[in-house]
Amino acid sequence: MMTPLALVDPHFPFSFTLVYIVGFIAAATLGSIAWYNSKRPPGWEDQTDQPPSEADSSNPPQ
Repeated sequence: MMTPLALVDPHFPFSFTLVYIVGFIAAATLGSIAWYNSKRPPGWEDQTDQPPSEADSSNPPQ
């Protein structure tokens, strides 16, 4: 009696699973970095991530 191949070896290759997991993590990481860097609030496009200091708020730009 012959058994179907699916019952004998239902193993999915480990390398395929590893590639999908690593690829998902890489895509999520790169997508998060791109999303974070994609847009700044108005007036902050050319500044660093530091908020305006107290001295700057007492003398607003005109």
